[in-house]
Amino acid sequence: MTETTDILISGGGIAGLIAAAAFGAAGFATLVVDPAPPASSDADPDADLRSTAFLQPSVRLLDEIGLWPRLAPHATPLQVMRIVDAGGPAPEPRAIRDFDAAEISDQPFGWNLPNWLLRREIAAHLETLTGTRFRPGCGLAGLLARETEARARLSDGTTVSARLLVGADGRDSAVRTALGIGARTCRYGQKALVFAVTHPIPHGNVSTEIHRSGGPFTLVPLPDRDGLPCSAVVWMETGPEAMRLAALPAPAFEAELARRSCGLLGPLTLITRRPVWPIIARHADRLTGPRSALVAEAAHVVPPIGAQGLNMSLADIRTLRDLAVADPDALGSAGMLAAYARARAPEIRARLAGIDLLNRASMLAPQPLRDLRAAGLSAIHGIAPLRRLAMKAGLGIG
Repeated sequence: MTETTDILISGGGIAGLIAAAAFGAAGFATLVVDPAPPASSDADPDADLRSTAFLQPSVRLLDEIGLWPRLAPHATPLQVMRIVDAGGPAPEPRAIRDFDAAEISDQPFGWNLPNWLLRREIAAHLETLTGTRFRPGCGLAGLLARETEARARLSDGTTVSARLLVGADGRDSAVRTALGIGARTCRYGQKALVFAVTHPIPHGNVSTEIHRSGGPFTLVPLPDRDGLPCSAVVWMETGPEAMRLAALPAPAFEAELARRSCGLLGPLTLITRRPVWPIIARHADRLTGPRSALVAEAAHVVPPIGAQGLNMSLADIRTLRDLAVADPDALGSAGMLAAYARARAPEIRARLAGIDLLNRASMLAPQPLRDLRAAGLSAIHGIAPLRRLAMKAGLGIG
């Protein structure tokens, strides 16, 4: 027996679940599948301990589809982006530059939420949408994509026929592979430790990115934990150094934390596991196949700099949703998919290039090059029109 649906989404991570919410709110029959069920807390061994900062355009989409009211109570606003250069001979701040959202908007740059909580809450929201189904514990096992339909075989033995298949199944996308779409990968030799900390000094809704070498060390505000200020940390380093840090006992690791954070928020206390993620950039050779579209990390992977990754993904989802709503009868057609690729490919290429440049700059080790990086930061911050332009570019507005 074959199930039929308007849209089948392979991948129930944050992007895939938001895509399901967007299409479901627009009235399309939607099925989203993923092998892994959502975690219930950050103590779950499978919980994704990263966090996501939704920038202003993404929050507007979440509000349009009725999802933001459920997420907002858990979100921490990001009013200031603080860039700290600690690239001098000693590991201490030598330049601190604040980029305040108040210069360009009456809203914060964005709002930060833990990934495990996002997945849990979005999955719960899908249960309120008529015609939208989330089937965790089930993944894509086979695919036949033709001009008339995308026919998928699922791991539970079910066959599903969809007018549009959305591949939101991550950087090693099974949908992309099944469609025969290649991908170009850039490996930086970096890894990122991802965890949460408490600290005695309040973060003040300031996201802090500290540059020395190996990659940025980023503290992103979270809600207080047990009465103490709390932040998510993404600590990017060369691969061997990241693995050395991950293997340290907690007291020794916290001593390294104190040095790398320059003591800006006081002593940092580790409160979660510290998984290690490889840092790559990846770009699919094309964004579509017959009756199929790639979104999020199935289409593009970027280093975690400037909160660009998932916000690029939501731009993919908005574009697909808008095209579907504009002409529901053309859902999944070659014309719709060509319009999607035309709309998204140029911005994806530009963002990939920009983030690649920023990441390479953050990795610089030679002192003269670190000095040049600091001078560039001061120049951008010191010229008001250029500073505002940079902030708007980061948000994807103006």
